[in-house]
Amino acid sequence: MGMTMTQKILARHAGREQVRAGELIMADLDLVLGNDITAPVAIREFPNFGKAQVFDKEKVAIVPDHFTPNKDIKAATQCAACRAFARAQGIVNYFEVGHDCGVEHAVLPEKGLVTAGDLVIGADSHTCTYGALGAFSTGIGSTDMACGMATGKTWFKVPSAIRVVLTGSLPRYVSGKDVILHLIGEIGVDGATYQSLEFTGPGVAALTMDDRFTIANMAIEAGAKNGIFPVDEQTLAYLKEHGAKEPVVCAADPDAAYTHTVEIDLSALKLTVAFPHLPENTRTIDEVGEVKIDQVVIGSCTNGRISDLRAAAEILKGRKVAETVRCIVIPATQRIWKQAMKEGLFDIFVDAGCAVSAPTCGPCLGGHMGILAENERAVATTNRNFVGRMGHVKSEVFLASPVVAAASAVAGKLCGPEDVARMPPDAREAGN
Repeated sequence: MGMTMTQKILARHAGREQVRAGELIMADLDLVLGNDITAPVAIREFPNFGKAQVFDKEKVAIVPDHFTPNKDIKAATQCAACRAFARAQGIVNYFEVGHDCGVEHAVLPEKGLVTAGDLVIGADSHTCTYGALGAFSTGIGSTDMACGMATGKTWFKVPSAIRVVLTGSLPRYVSGKDVILHLIGEIGVDGATYQSLEFTGPGVAALTMDDRFTIANMAIEAGAKNGIFPVDEQTLAYLKEHGAKEPVVCAADPDAAYTHTVEIDLSALKLTVAFPHLPENTRTIDEVGEVKIDQVVIGSCTNGRISDLRAAAEILKGRKVAETVRCIVIPATQRIWKQAMKEGLFDIFVDAGCAVSAPTCGPCLGGHMGILAENERAVATTNRNFVGRMGHVKSEVFLASPVVAAASAVAGKLCGPEDVARMPPDAREAGN
């Protein structure tokens, strides 16, 4: 019996010719990641492993991004612990606020720190993002991060896999966010628990790298251990452009075993929104009804890349955000921030009535820069809409793509770009 993409990567890092689903293995790590929330816990645990130094100062990355720029004294203390540890250990990949930093899962690929065939763990659940590059990457706890930093190894139970066969190409305005929301709506938030979501089929070639990052990022929202895409010409071009090390391509064997197969015709997809309070609670844009909103957030590790900002700007250009709505735009990295400014996207956002932030996770996890009050509703390009995720337990978050978020900001209610196109350019929702 053959192996899946994920199983081949795990076998290689375990020094074995073959692994099987359900086996426990010990594997070598290519990168260990932490942020300002999770790394301090790992740093406190690190001495308990009897090591004075991390296993490799170039294979540990610490990215302060969740409560940064620091929102309060506790956040500052967390970041100070990360900063002191990184300096004491000589960690090469420590990314300080303002110093070409940003949201961790956008920073690492941008910096070429992950390549195809890598095995990456991170003390953040959305570490699965790097599966877009043909890597095995998954979230772990802070104690496992400490062990990884100390030994360069960790254990895994080899996951079984679900094959997701993609065909066709996406219609106008439909994006990777709609693909993954559709999939989660089909299989549920526990539909892939401790399995690998392995994307394949001719439709993969029709997806941009940013689409793939978005899809892989939200594999965890289906309960998956990881999401992973095959390595193609787009992948190789991205890796080369960003200076990543030589890739190792691990293609699935023709006789690899899958628990089941899900088929998605990309050409048949519609703009999709996840209603509160689970990512599986999906409806297409023509099913959403009349939902008034108070806030829009465009950004995060899911949809804060330059293509996302361009898509939002296309909708907002020449229009105004509804007077009843606050629209916050958060580029995912400093590099993306600079590119957006260079392209004039900030002029479009500010002229429309948006607030543009420095790179941060910010409101995504209810941290800062956009917390919701009781009974407020937000449309967000983020990845989770659990109870209290962005603020008060009686607030609501609707997950959507950048074009839906931007259109909703203009209309003052949940809607798609075609609805906004029918409005006069200077039309503003007055809350009536």
